[in-house]
Amino acid sequence: MHSLLFIGLLLQIITIGRLTSIVTGLISLTSVIIGRQALIRSSHPVSSRPKAIFALVMGLLGVLAGALQLILSNGGFGTGSGKLGAIVAMAIGLTGSCFGWLALNRSKRIANTAAANTRK
Repeated sequence: MHSLLFIGLLLQIITIGRLTSIVTGLISLTSVIIGRQALIRSSHPVSSRPKAIFALVMGLLGVLAGALQLILSNGGFGTGSGKLGAIVAMAIGLTGSCFGWLALNRSKRIANTAAANTRK
């Protein structure tokens, strides 16, 4: 009986809107973590390039999923629709995609400099 009450309470707290916002936030947070790793290791263009691309794509996916959640949610803030979580996920996803973009540009610049130095 106790476990049924706990499951019922959990289903009231975690609504579908909140759950989708949590998943979108985790996608965006993954892009920030991987993008930061790629940015730190961007002095090695071969090893950081796939991470930078992954962070850029996941960040943009987080922004798009957050925008879709924000558009499709009905209700205000605090109603369980996931609006605030979607806004936070969009901001985190934008940060992750910026990290990925910066790491990708830095690795391209380092690769071009290394290629120019070998030609001389």
